[in-house]
Amino acid sequence: MAGSLSTSVVFHVTSLGLSEYYHTRLQNSRFSETFSSDITSNTWKAKQKVVPTCGNPRSKRLDKFSPKVSIAYGTVIKEHPMWDDGDEEVVDDVSESLTVSENRIQFLEERDEKNLSWRLLKLSRADKVRSALELYASMEFMDLRPESHAFNALLSCLLRNQELDDALQVFESMKSDERTSGHSYSLIIQGVAKARGFEAAFQLFEELVTNEDDMKKVDQVLFNMMLTLCREEKDWIKTKFVWRTMKDNNFVGNSVTYSLLVTTFLGNCQYGLAIEAYLDMVQNMVEPDNRTMEAVTMAFAKDGRWDFALSVFRGMMKRKVNPNIIIFNALIHSLGNNGQVSLAFKVHDCMKSLGHVPTSYTWNALLIALCRANQHGDALRLFEKVQQETPSALELHLYNTALTACKRLGNWRRALQILWEMEDLGLPIPVTSYCRVIGACEVGKEPKVALQVYQHMVHQKQTPDTLTLLSLIRSCIWGSLYDEVHGILRLVPPNANLYNAAVQGFVLREKSESATKLYQEMRELGLSADHKTRAMMLQFLPRC
Repeated sequence: MAGSLSTSVVFHVTSLGLSEYYHTRLQNSRFSETFSSDITSNTWKAKQKVVPTCGNPRSKRLDKFSPKVSIAYGTVIKEHPMWDDGDEEVVDDVSESLTVSENRIQFLEERDEKNLSWRLLKLSRADKVRSALELYASMEFMDLRPESHAFNALLSCLLRNQELDDALQVFESMKSDERTSGHSYSLIIQGVAKARGFEAAFQLFEELVTNEDDMKKVDQVLFNMMLTLCREEKDWIKTKFVWRTMKDNNFVGNSVTYSLLVTTFLGNCQYGLAIEAYLDMVQNMVEPDNRTMEAVTMAFAKDGRWDFALSVFRGMMKRKVNPNIIIFNALIHSLGNNGQVSLAFKVHDCMKSLGHVPTSYTWNALLIALCRANQHGDALRLFEKVQQETPSALELHLYNTALTACKRLGNWRRALQILWEMEDLGLPIPVTSYCRVIGACEVGKEPKVALQVYQHMVHQKQTPDTLTLLSLIRSCIWGSLYDEVHGILRLVPPNANLYNAAVQGFVLREKSESATKLYQEMRELGLSADHKTRAMMLQFLPRC
């Protein structure tokens, strides 16, 4: 039966003129440059490609050491252990069995596209790369179109086996016949991203979305995949481009879309964009998941919009969601910075009731809240409570906040105690800590103690900044330590701010001679007097 069929086929081809029929078919095929006729059988053999021998060390078969040529596109395919098609399955839709040494286009006895698509799907899922490509090439040669799901399975198979070039060729063939789908785009872009990197994948995505025909087949899954890739690359600019493209083409995202948008923008400190994405989600009536609500609470808190942050936080509480400690700390800090002390402590109590242990950041946020509300005494009492109950939570920023409270109260004794405790613990004391202690001495009218702290600071090889020196000069002037002021000005580099403060202080203390001397010295050094200094000199020393 098979012999009679072969004879009838050969007779039919011969009666039409074998050469004319064959060349006509090759011109219409995409593989006309790859395949040549074999008159002795009902097959078309692929042109053999001269390539260096590349063996697979993991294979024991001799035929594994010969390079394999892509049936579809004439390119050398990397060897893969799953290409041993004869071990598990025989392709029964060809007239003769396939061999490793011969790469052939088969004359298909089966012409039903649905059945052939099913076989292509089965081969692709089994990772039979060679057989799948041969079947696909045979169908393509005979103008038979595989169904979309079979195409996608072939693409997935090629990409799994790192055959990106063949996958791109198949993809272009699908595009030319308008058989692509959103899933096809997702597969190929994901494969390009894995093989060639994010930038190449994004460039392909841009080409797709700028083509009107391709854009009609783009779906939400593709957008979500691109947003995932952008988040992995921490590229908020490209994330914004993907989002704008969605909106321009009237795509409404789902909860996954907005979760990706909010978390990406938040991770790149783009709080305004994160909030905009959340508001767009609310407008489109998309229900946010717990992760999105946590992220947007953080974004509102970081952006200083404590009321919105608190509103979203209350929504999480109604859902009985237990946010992480970072969300609590950010909300407490935002409330504290805006003077909402009672709300900050309520959130703190809620955090403890849910089983969270306050951290150093939590205590510092509460201390800052009390200081912003001018409750400096309460801040010091809270600091002492932390010292007694959770000394392990004490860190440098906590000490500095306590020193700020001491400065505001002028409590120089407590400031000194905290400074010595910091040194005993071996903490790296920054210049700002000394500045706050000197500021506490200034407010507490203890210039001699301020000078001692300054000398100790220099002895610790810490270079005082302008704010520290200004505080020290003001303290000395109001303590009538005028010689010390001149000594400080001689020891430090010329600074217009320091001279302006000294001249103004001397004028207010009615030290005309000292003020005049400093003002002349200031002009000789080429330092510019500010408006207040010039006005004082004209008012109190008209002859200067």
